Amino acid sequence: MSDSIYKVIELVGTHPDSWEKAAKAAVDRASKSLRDLRVAEVTEQDLVIEGGKVKAYRTKLKVSFKFED
Repeated sequence: MSDSIYKVIELVGTHPDSWEKAAKAAVDRASKSLRDLRVAEVTEQDLVIEGGKVKAYRTKLKVSFKFED
């Protein structure tokens, strides 16, 4: 059995509707330039507020992907 090595990066996704859509936006965008994404862990969620109203949901993720040989 061979060893596997993974890289972990941090991403922040934003979306005007929800934290879930913000997380999906981050993963969708990362998958365009990174292959073999494995796990995404939500580490933080916050809101952008303007004029007393929520303007955007932000989700911070740790995403791992496997190094290729």
